[in-house]
Amino acid sequence: MQLSLQDRAPIAEALDRFRRNRVVPFDVPGHKRGKGNPELTAFLGERCMQLDVNSMKPLDNLVHPVSVIREAEELAADAFGAAHAFFMVGGTTSSVQAMILSTVGRGDKIILPRNVHRSVMGALILTGAHPIYVNPQTDDRLGISLGMKVEDVRAAIEAHPDAKAVFLNNPTYYGICSNLRAVTEMAHAAGMRVLVDEAHGTHFYFSDRLPLSAMAAGADMASVSMHKSGGSLTQSSMLLIGPGMSEGYVRQIINLTQTTSGSYLLLSSLDLSRKRLALHGEEIFSRVIAIAQYAREEINAIGDYDAFSRELIDGDSVFDFDVTKLSVNTLAVGLAGIEVYDILRDEYDIQVEFGDIGNFLAYISVGDRRQDIERLVSALAEIRRRYKRPRVGMLSQEYIHPQVVMTPQDAFYANKESLPLEATEGRISAEFVMCYPPGIPILTPGERITGEILRYIAYAREKGCSLTGSEDPATAHLNVIR
Repeated sequence: MQLSLQDRAPIAEALDRFRRNRVVPFDVPGHKRGKGNPELTAFLGERCMQLDVNSMKPLDNLVHPVSVIREAEELAADAFGAAHAFFMVGGTTSSVQAMILSTVGRGDKIILPRNVHRSVMGALILTGAHPIYVNPQTDDRLGISLGMKVEDVRAAIEAHPDAKAVFLNNPTYYGICSNLRAVTEMAHAAGMRVLVDEAHGTHFYFSDRLPLSAMAAGADMASVSMHKSGGSLTQSSMLLIGPGMSEGYVRQIINLTQTTSGSYLLLSSLDLSRKRLALHGEEIFSRVIAIAQYAREEINAIGDYDAFSRELIDGDSVFDFDVTKLSVNTLAVGLAGIEVYDILRDEYDIQVEFGDIGNFLAYISVGDRRQDIERLVSALAEIRRRYKRPRVGMLSQEYIHPQVVMTPQDAFYANKESLPLEATEGRISAEFVMCYPPGIPILTPGERITGEILRYIAYAREKGCSLTGSEDPATAHLNVIR
């Protein structure tokens, strides 16, 4: 990384020059720098509205960048150690889908774990690719999915030598990392691309105290959620590629689905956040690591809660652990993670990232303060005192091995009928069911609906999970193949 160059923010600088020029707008957006919508201007602020502009020559064009956006992308590539970085304004969902659309087509095989984000399954519907699932290992005590074992990936590659790509989550929501370098070398030796959903790993690029990043491991493509741990605005993301990928072709793929009206608020936030991380990332994430460790120690001292960390590392299915993740198991308290999530929000005005059957995740960043951590710890101690109950009748496993019958695309577009959920056992699903967040599907199109899945859905609903993905907002009915 060339630090002498990283103090630039080309998009933000161009926007500032443009604002000072006081150009009279006869283009979109129609609010005309906020004058046409005073209520919105009062709500968001005059400067924000002045910078909400359309593509034009001084500001470049995200669809075909040749000046300030291209320069900002090149600086980002340098900061992340990539051959090129694309600025994405459709969230990391669009980055993940661009990776898959760039590497597989209808009928192609892609090797991946089943516990992927819904964006991956959406890309499989769009491409018509055939998923080859490597079931992740699980921790039965914590009830969480782990990483992919190297030998399991090797077996999948040997059984499907015609697969085009291997896809990994690194890290998972819980902070679990696979042996990324070993999998990458193995896949490349077999002529396969390596795609990494690095939505929760932006910080890996800026601290040697954190797990290996995708680009450092030699992956071909990585999707990075700058808005999660990188400090940019919600919905802003980056897609990184290695030297073996064609920048022009990937740009064409991105332009198939990404807006032609890229938000300069999002683009400038990516630009400025990259600058900050490149110049101060090591210091920033040292503080994040320290505050996360303090939180773990305080929570574990309460009793019954398990704020787990590097003790899970086994050199394979948990090759490494992201110590910035404050993942907390709640089963010994007798509460599901989603129940603690709801109590924290409803009774203590504390919003954590997500809760599932056995855990919740509190996202720690440089914006957190010690007093915020102490408030969380105090609330958890009080929840344990008020709500602790015997661990009876609780599910402890969030991963269900899928029975894949059809490709997601074939199932999604097949003739279907809607049935009451309880009447669907044995049928093939034509739609998604998932708890959101985190958005990992319980059921995807093309999978057989089993009694185990139906019991899990009922339990998740009982515990307060927000079920999404189906046409029926209540998930009382489900579309199945006719």
